[in-house]
Amino acid sequence: MKKLGSSNNPDKSARKQSVDLPAQIAKALRDAILSGELTADDRLPSESDLADTFDVSRPTVREALKRLAAQSLIRTERGAFGGAFVRRLSYPEAQTTHATNSTLLLTINEVSFDVACEARYAMEKSCTALACARRSPDDLAAMRAEIHRQSQTGLSDEAFCASDVALHRTLVDAAGNPILSYQLAGAVEAMQPLMNMITFSARSREHIVGLHTRLTDAIDTRDPQVADLVLVELEQYTLELGAGFIANRAARRANP
Repeated sequence: MKKLGSSNNPDKSARKQSVDLPAQIAKALRDAILSGELTADDRLPSESDLADTFDVSRPTVREALKRLAAQSLIRTERGAFGGAFVRRLSYPEAQTTHATNSTLLLTINEVSFDVACEARYAMEKSCTALACARRSPDDLAAMRAEIHRQSQTGLSDEAFCASDVALHRTLVDAAGNPILSYQLAGAVEAMQPLMNMITFSARSREHIVGLHTRLTDAIDTRDPQVADLVLVELEQYTLELGAGFIANRAARRANP
């Protein structure tokens, strides 16, 4: 980590005032964390040491540390042995952030329904072989509990969609690989609700329950080929519903 300038030089001092020094310092510290120079639970240098290192004021360092804390990269502790420490990020926290970012990405950039559907099922199929090999009785019980829930009369659309997400998340988590679960959190938590929102009014719950039952049975009997075939059917059915919804919406706009 190098100094960002020298206050003894008036030209450099002027340049420092024209740039976002807290952002530069935060980036330098973030890069040190990502590169492994600073690891989880390491204590960062004191504010005064960082100020000397980067040749800036302590308030500037303090602002940089606030930005790192807002990104969940560091934590602060009070007391004689306190200070700023590299934060140990858990998988559940990372998954939540990833799902939120994925939802925003899909919404703001208006990703097409077909593209989202293709990505979501392609990624889920990458988990079926591992899920079949590693699924536990609790995983199967959780999937069958969601199927039972989806079969209940009077279940709201919102509750059905939430159950749909829970079943597919259980399948993903049954693969027993936290990195896959993290990567797929965006697909299931963000893309699945998007697809549910578009298709829930037209889809047959009975048909979905039947597909979910066959999918769970395939995971139970450790048959990834059948599980993948069921996911293909789910994808095709979802695409058909989405195409119908989009066509109807276009027709309504053309004939208000």
